[in-house]
Amino acid sequence: MRRLIPFIFAVLLLAAPVFMAAAQGDSGIPASALEAKDTPGDEGRSITLTWQSDATMILSVMRSTSPESGFEEVGDVLASDGAYVDMSAEDDTEYYYRLAAGTEPGALHTTAAGPVISKSNWFRTQRVNTLILTVLLFVLVVGYIQLAKRGKELFIRRITGLSAIEEAIGRATEMGRKMLYIPGILSLSEIQTIASLYILGHVAKKTAAYGATLECPNIDPLTFTAARETVQQAYMEAGKPDQYKDDMVTYITYDQFAYTASVTGKMVRERPATNFFIGSFFAESLILAETGQSVGAIQIAGTAELAQLPFFVTACDYTLIGEELYAASAYLSREPLLLGTIKAQDTIKAILMIAMGVGIVALALGSDIVRRLLETH
Repeated sequence: MRRLIPFIFAVLLLAAPVFMAAAQGDSGIPASALEAKDTPGDEGRSITLTWQSDATMILSVMRSTSPESGFEEVGDVLASDGAYVDMSAEDDTEYYYRLAAGTEPGALHTTAAGPVISKSNWFRTQRVNTLILTVLLFVLVVGYIQLAKRGKELFIRRITGLSAIEEAIGRATEMGRKMLYIPGILSLSEIQTIASLYILGHVAKKTAAYGATLECPNIDPLTFTAARETVQQAYMEAGKPDQYKDDMVTYITYDQFAYTASVTGKMVRERPATNFFIGSFFAESLILAETGQSVGAIQIAGTAELAQLPFFVTACDYTLIGEELYAASAYLSREPLLLGTIKAQDTIKAILMIAMGVGIVALALGSDIVRRLLETH
């Protein structure tokens, strides 16, 4: 009899999960309230299953076109997950689902859920908040642009780097040495190049007023043409068109490192008092900035290329970081399109910061309503 006790104990351990599952209800497995519905806001071919369970066992997801028979496994899931998405469903076909504790014949399973039909949706309701924010941004951009065109003064905070630009121009004038302005190495299709040309116009106008010498070497033919027109227009607006010379804006070469070698050689030979590196830069950024620092020039940089920012921050006296480049071009040019865009972005950022602050306070008080309003899927 004593020899049978371990055997009986082992049998009871193996049979315990079955007895516990049967005690949970008619389903036979620890999962209840199984529901199947079309996945909302998707492009079709997807059905979402939900149920209630705290068990840690693995369940098989079974699917059929009949509620009585023909069920086949389409996946497996942990019972405690409480949800499963069937991504292999066909649209316009009725399906029935059930959860089973295995795939072999006679396995315990839940009552079939269905019928359910998968279909594509025109609108993703889980992203309504994103739609509202996009529409609000569009309205703000158009509204601010119209206000700027009508002469409304839109406030944009003056960036510290703009004062550094004027200081650098003044130093070059006092020392009687030239300034180099590098508008990046990309063409006019790059928004950073366009922003750089607006800043170039401001620098050229100040150069004309102070009587300093400016040189702008270019790597791209289109940027070269636009830069020449920008500088010439700036001298005309400053009332000194006779001081403009065509050799102020030059085209060197389209090759990246040949251009870099030419500009750095010019720095070493002519020792400019001020260097501007504003626009899109890549591997040449550190070479240009280090060479300019070695000749003792004041250097002001600005780029939205994140990988190049550490080099400019280290080797230059002041750096316009990321969006500061666009804000500076809008502030200096007062162009309605730029002003309206920057002002709209600032307004949206303020709204989001306020929403985040309110959400933090709400979470601290035990409410997650703001978090759910901002959540996207």
